[in-house]
Amino acid sequence: MRQLTFLCFMLLSLTGDAQKRSSFSPLETYLSKLPAKTVVNLQIESLTGEVFFSRGATEAVPSASIIKIPILVELMEQVKTGKINLKEIYTLRAADKTGGSGVMASYSDGRQLLLKEVARLMMIASDNTATNIFIRKLGRSAINDRMNRLGLPSLQLNRVMMDTAAVARGIDNYVTARDINALLRLIYSHKVATPDLCEQMMEFLLQNQDTVTLPRLIPKTVRIAHKTGGLTYVRGDAGIVFATAPFVISVFIRGTPEKEAEKMIGEIGEICFTIFN
Repeated sequence: MRQLTFLCFMLLSLTGDAQKRSSFSPLETYLSKLPAKTVVNLQIESLTGEVFFSRGATEAVPSASIIKIPILVELMEQVKTGKINLKEIYTLRAADKTGGSGVMASYSDGRQLLLKEVARLMMIASDNTATNIFIRKLGRSAINDRMNRLGLPSLQLNRVMMDTAAVARGIDNYVTARDINALLRLIYSHKVATPDLCEQMMEFLLQNQDTVTLPRLIPKTVRIAHKTGGLTYVRGDAGIVFATAPFVISVFIRGTPEKEAEKMIGEIGEICFTIFN
């Protein structure tokens, strides 16, 4: 009897796996038609961590601004312990300002902002000046140590934003699709910092102003909590799409021009949304 029960269980499992593979056949077909030079690192899973599709998800890829999610998590952990107060006023200095994305570099010297607003700008506008302020305040080693303690060692902050000299020496920030998904799930399920601070992080992610990748072809009424990133050599997006069946997705594309990569990520997002909706 036990043998028969086990056989039935195995048959049901195989049937479920076959259905899963069949559901993602449109994605397989899409990926197979991309140019040979295009490298895609991708993982799609449920909010509980059930992996539905994975390709190169454990390969470390340059993170671009997606590394700002680990920075945000360490910030909220330090808020939890009282080391940092989000109501503290920060006075912007000329030395703080850096190029690339964001708005703070255009603010006048001496402008005062709540640290909460600096954090918000880091996430919704991918502000590099805000990010470097927090890297200095939190400490690069503290951010990396936090990721190691969370069991996500591939999430590595190795340089500040816009440090082209470091990049030229081969020093970059890295993530994997698997581990950044796991960090998003920890935020969603309130397993880092505090529940209220996790909700604050989710609010920042939902306010992301960069909508040309995952949200590109998904109906505007669908909530997407995500963080984008882009450099000349990588374009990525990582987030939670609140379809009928919500899913977590991280996708990084290399080997293709930025605008084409953005379009590809948007099309991948649309395919996945159709499957889960």
